[in-house]
Amino acid sequence: MDPVVLVVDDNDDNRFTLSMHLETCGYSNIVSAENGREALEKMRSGPVDLVLLDIMMPVLDGYGVLEEMRSDVALRDIPVVMISALEDINSVVRCIELGATDYLTKPFNPVLLKARVDNLIEKSRYRAQEAAYLDRIESERRRADELLATVLPRSIVRALKRDRRLAPRRHEDVAVLFCDVVGFTAYSEKNPPEIVFAELETLIDRFEEIAARHGLEKIKTIGDAFMATANLLSHLDEPVRAVVACALDMLAAAREFRPDWAVRIGIVNLSGRAWLHLRNRAQGRSLGLVDLKGKEKLEIVECVALKP
Repeated sequence: MDPVVLVVDDNDDNRFTLSMHLETCGYSNIVSAENGREALEKMRSGPVDLVLLDIMMPVLDGYGVLEEMRSDVALRDIPVVMISALEDINSVVRCIELGATDYLTKPFNPVLLKARVDNLIEKSRYRAQEAAYLDRIESERRRADELLATVLPRSIVRALKRDRRLAPRRHEDVAVLFCDVVGFTAYSEKNPPEIVFAELETLIDRFEEIAARHGLEKIKTIGDAFMATANLLSHLDEPVRAVVACALDMLAAAREFRPDWAVRIGIVNLSGRAWLHLRNRAQGRSLGLVDLKGKEKLEIVECVALKP
């Protein structure tokens, strides 16, 4: 887009002359204001790339405009060239101290005017490009953080960003929930990907809501797999009971969402040791001793329901 140049002067002839010279220099997007207050209103109502500002004006003079621009974060980076009949060095110094970028005296030299305007417009463009680039970087950073947060807990994401690694720690009395959808691969092959993704996203969002309600922390989601823990990242008095209650609610939610989908939730099949935490408050049945890779045989108990 053509750069916007704002000409501010209370004299009609001066505004006309400046506008004419700017058009000769190749600038066609020129707006004007008769005093400082009108100039500020126009700067705040739309983008302005450069201001050519008179000093002595009614309502609000050039000094007042510079003071308001300096205090307004949306305006303070707009370059300003002071154009005035005043040749007093003190006026020049005051304008520069208030934030003016450059200073020209009337009558101005058209060649010098063009050189100053071209230079400042180019700098303004570079600043705009830099700001857009930084905004894009920040947007991408936030997007990356959000994507990472869909896979890992936010506390883990913060630790990774802060330390770039996670120190190994040992945690006692942690209950782990692992869930996946039975036959999901076959279902995915028979349905359009956009439908599969939308339905899975809805289900996972529901699982996250249920987990949070029971005080669990989502650890990660990979495809149709959902993993959460209790008493790992935040304290829970009864982690096993919390995870079982969460698992039973997830089973019910999955049946409501799609009756033809079945989910497997590991915690609902408990080790005998975990069952000891629930045996007086739950209904269950033993599945016998099961060989687990890397461990001895463990008794597995299926939890059917929690007692009120």
